[in-house]
Amino acid sequence: MLIRRMAAPLGAIVEDIDVRDITPQALETLRAEFLAHHVLVFPGQTLTPEDQIAFAEHWGRLMPFPYGALPDYPNIIPLKNRGKTKDVNQHWHSDMTYSPTPPKLTMLYALDAPEFGGETAFSNQVLAYQALGPGLTRLVDSLQALHSAKDLARLYGQNPDEASEARHPVARTHEETGDKALYVCAAFTQHFEDWSRAESKALLGYLYEHSVRPEFQARHQWRQGDLVMWDNRCLLHYAVHDHGDEPRLLHRLQVQGVAPQ
Repeated sequence: MLIRRMAAPLGAIVEDIDVRDITPQALETLRAEFLAHHVLVFPGQTLTPEDQIAFAEHWGRLMPFPYGALPDYPNIIPLKNRGKTKDVNQHWHSDMTYSPTPPKLTMLYALDAPEFGGETAFSNQVLAYQALGPGLTRLVDSLQALHSAKDLARLYGQNPDEASEARHPVARTHEETGDKALYVCAAFTQHFEDWSRAESKALLGYLYEHSVRPEFQARHQWRQGDLVMWDNRCLLHYAVHDHGDEPRLLHRLQVQGVAPQ
């Protein structure tokens, strides 16, 4: 197993390993690398849905997504290029922050990848938190925010009144590393607790912009057979749709997390 850094802000590439046949010792190494780098890339894998599920279960209990799963695999969602106008992931977000216990990690496997473009961008929210000034840090540490899936439910033709909502700290403490990270995103964060949406707008807008500064970011260029996993507790991600009609098919699953603290 060869591990090398992907970029300065985050990420590691793990080569010469078949995740279908992983030893306990290798798994412990990967756990440490995941906590250190937040994104792991495993190139050249050949996986069935069962194989992907089996590897993901080493990391915890799988978490179903409420919309669009494969018929025979309720924990796997196919992400297919349906054109830029129908792409719902062209925004910075952490997955399912509207859940009381959002997924701790997301794992994507590339069955088909474009010749060019179609990258996934990541932004390190530990670095974003550490770059705040002391006054803003104290304010952020004191805040909770409401996250909602109402807009997502409307997009999928579901009843928004039944959509999940949750309140989480704006600065989240990673339960395994103890690191603090910003934990807001324009996709799901509605307003700060005890603040109106109008009162929240200016500060949230600043945090959204600050959280994705270029020096916090790295990108992954997909190739067929890539398996990529990332830590939703301390990262934002963005599906860059710059590949036109080029084929892109990924299988996504998630591992259950805990209530953010």
